[in-house]
Amino acid sequence: MGRDRWLVAWALGSVAFGATSLLIPLYFVSIGGTTLLLGVLAGTAAAAGAPAALLFGRLADGGGNRRSLVLVALGLAAAAIAAVAATRSVPVVIAGNAVLWFAAGAAAPVLTLLVTVGSPERDWPGRFAALNRYQGWGWAGGLVLGLAWTGLLSAPLGVVGAQRTLLWACTGITVLSAGLAAKWLPAQPAAGGQPRAGRIARALARSRRLPVRSATFPVGPGRLYWLTRSLHPRQLAGRLTPSLSLYFVAVLAVFTGFGVFWGPLPSYLAGTLGYGSGVVFGLYLLSSLGSALCYGLAGRLAERYDAVGLQTVSLLGRAVLHPSVAVVGLAVPAGVLGLVANGVLFTAIGVAWAVVAITAAAIVSRLAPPAIRGEALGLYTALSGLATGVGSVLGGWLGGYGFTLAFGVAGGFVLAGTALVALIWQRTAEVEPSVRPAESP
Repeated sequence: MGRDRWLVAWALGSVAFGATSLLIPLYFVSIGGTTLLLGVLAGTAAAAGAPAALLFGRLADGGGNRRSLVLVALGLAAAAIAAVAATRSVPVVIAGNAVLWFAAGAAAPVLTLLVTVGSPERDWPGRFAALNRYQGWGWAGGLVLGLAWTGLLSAPLGVVGAQRTLLWACTGITVLSAGLAAKWLPAQPAAGGQPRAGRIARALARSRRLPVRSATFPVGPGRLYWLTRSLHPRQLAGRLTPSLSLYFVAVLAVFTGFGVFWGPLPSYLAGTLGYGSGVVFGLYLLSSLGSALCYGLAGRLAERYDAVGLQTVSLLGRAVLHPSVAVVGLAVPAGVLGLVANGVLFTAIGVAWAVVAITAAAIVSRLAPPAIRGEALGLYTALSGLATGVGSVLGGWLGGYGFTLAFGVAGGFVLAGTALVALIWQRTAEVEPSVRPAESP
C-alpha cells in the first residue's frame, strides 16, 4: 500500500470530479441556465480535456516536474469549483466548468506516466488498471456523495443552497487531495529512468481496464496523449483500411448521438420530470455502476464471440434506449413507477456502454494494421471526444425545441452508426465465415 498512497490522494480528487460532473450541470439549471446553454456547458467541458492533455503531457514527457504538474491541475480544479460555488452568473459557471475539465484532462497523462515509476514494463498494464480502479471508484463515490448530500440537505437548505454547500465541500476535498498528493506523490525519476512514450502507448493499447466514469464520459485524455504521441496524420491516413475508415465514421455518428442525449439530460430530469438532485445523482450512479459491473463480462464475451457483432447489438440497444427515456416520461405516470422505469433504463444504458467500450478497443485493434494499432486507438479516442462535444451542443439546441425531439435525434445518430457497424460485421463475416476470438488490444 505504501507505494500506492498517492493513488488514494488522487481517488479523493476523483470524488470531487465525480460529484461536480453532475452537480455543476444541475446547479446551472437551478440558477436559470437554458437547455441550449446547458449543451454548451457540456460541450465545452468535453472539448477542454484534449488540449490540456496534450499540453501537460508534453511538459511531463519532456522532463517537467510531474509532481508540480499534478498539483497545478488540482489547484486549478479547486479554484474552478470555488468560482462556480461563489457565483450565480451563467457565463462564469460555463467558464469555471471548462477550467475544471481542463484540469482533469491535464492531470490524466501525467498520472499515467507517474504510475509507471519503479515498475518494469511488463507490469504497466496492471498499473494502469490500478490507476483506473482508484479514480473510477472515487468517481462513483462522488456520485454517492452527491446523492446523499443533496437528498438530505435540499429540504432544510433549499435546492440551490444544498448544491452550493456541496460545491464548497468539493472545493475542500480537492484542496485536501492536493495536500496529500504533495506529500505522497513519487519523486521525479532520473532522466535515464524515464519511460519512453512509445512503450507507454503500447502498454496502454494492451490495457482494456476502464474507469467507472467511462459509463457517461467516454473521453480518455490520458490515452489520447500517449496513443497519439508519435502520430503522423498523413502516414496514418495512408494506412487506414476501408473497414477501419468506415468504423471511424460510425464512431463519429454514435458518439454524436451519445452527446445529444447526455448534454441536455440534466435539464430534462430536473426541469421536465421534476426530480430532485439526489434522484438525478442516483440515476447517473445506476448507469455508472451498470457499466462497472459488466466490464469484465463484456471482455469475456469479446474474447469468445465476434466483437463487431456484439457491438452492433449493444449499439442497437442504445439507439432504442435513448428515445425510450422520453417515452417513459410521456407514457408512465410520475412517481414511483416512473422512477423505477427510468432506473431500469439507466442501468441498461450503462450495461450497453460496457459492451460498446470494451468491443471498440477490440474492433480497432482487429481492423488496424499492426504498425498503426496504437495510433488508431488514439484516433478513436480523439474522434469520440470531438463527436461528444459537438453532440452535446446540438443536444442542448434541440432540447430547446423539445426533449422528445432531442432524444429521438440521439437515437437516430446511434442507429445510423449501428448500421455502419453492421455493414462492417457483414464484410468481416464474408471474409471470415467462422467466428474467431477478437484480438486483444
